[in-house]
Amino acid sequence: MIYLRLFLEFCRVGLFSVGGGLATIPFLTDLGARTGWFTSGQLADMIAISESTPGPMGVNMATYVGFTSGGVLGGVVSTLGLIFPSIIIILIIAQFLQKFRQSKVVDGIFYGLRAASVALITAAMLQVARIALLRPAQGLESAFTSYPNWPPILLAVVVFVCVKFTPLKKIHPIFFIIASAAVGVAFSF
Repeated sequence: MIYLRLFLEFCRVGLFSVGGGLATIPFLTDLGARTGWFTSGQLADMIAISESTPGPMGVNMATYVGFTSGGVLGGVVSTLGLIFPSIIIILIIAQFLQKFRQSKVVDGIFYGLRAASVALITAAMLQVARIALLRPAQGLESAFTSYPNWPPILLAVVVFVCVKFTPLKKIHPIFFIIASAAVGVAFSF
């Protein structure tokens, strides 16, 4: 039963998260709240790990949630659930796209999807910023009862300045990721 639910939940995430991995974050936030499969802190960890590992972010997170909830088979089922709607939609569009290639309606639909994608990615950015840069006051999960989490804010400023500083622009981004991870580990103690 868990496998069917994993498939259906991630199928829904895959169907409605237009715009890629970052667009899945609002849906995964809702999924974690409804199912209890992961907390908002675990979601922040999944985002960080998924962003720094190879592969699509949404697929990495679906695989992780499926694995922690249902083992190896759960990881496979969740991943398939996430990509299934995209495969079906692409097959359908490929059949009709040649016929409607010059259609203004099709152009309008794709134009609207761009706006939806920007909105979903912006919502994801705000959620990640809230999780990373604010601490809830006395265990409350509200932005209105939060206060700044200074170590990550300072780390973000330092990384931003280092990336913008001309001699450091030539350094590969993986070194900034590793340095940020080391500082994060140091701050956690």
